[in-house]
Amino acid sequence: MIVLENIALRQGSFELSDLSLDLAAGEYGVLMGRSGCGKTTLLEAICGLRKIESGRIILGDRNVTELPPAERGVGYVPQDRALFPTLIVREQLAFALVLRALGQTEITRRVDELAELLGITDLLDRTPDKLSGGEAQRVALGRALAHRPLVLCLDEPLAALDEELHDEMCRLLERVHRETGVTILHITHSPSEAKRLAGCHFRLANGKVQRDE
Repeated sequence: MIVLENIALRQGSFELSDLSLDLAAGEYGVLMGRSGCGKTTLLEAICGLRKIESGRIILGDRNVTELPPAERGVGYVPQDRALFPTLIVREQLAFALVLRALGQTEITRRVDELAELLGITDLLDRTPDKLSGGEAQRVALGRALAHRPLVLCLDEPLAALDEELHDEMCRLLERVHRETGVTILHITHSPSEAKRLAGCHFRLANGKVQRDE
């Protein structure tokens, strides 16, 4: 579940105020809107990467407004994927688990499970510079899912992919949602992508979040 209650935030001269959003647990939601309207800023606020001026952020059954990112139970895939350039795929997937001091056996099991789910088992020993765009996106998704988050935030994850890869990644996201049950909030500019993937559609316009029926 993602609930935003009367959120206000500021980024330089850019401001948003009195924003509210309600996405039920296990739903797949998309957030659309013109470039520069604040979609990414709002997603970063949910993740804890941007401080809000006022309001509350509820994830699952917890008020996480004052919690740091690592304690919010959120997986995040930014537009640039933000893969670590010197780590092989296996280490990318294990990163969040190592930070949480899990045992090596458990980490190995989870990495193998993610690699199977995402179809990247044969890529585990490659560095990011040896990956295609679609492969890198799968790795970024795997890293975000590694610690079994309650909420997954995706910032235009399918942008700049060719038609074949786009369809392939749509199928993958459908499978991930079906098999994990994670609550997903996905930013996109594509109406067809939104219609295919999401059961809940939001639009950020004129400083307000509107739910499309």
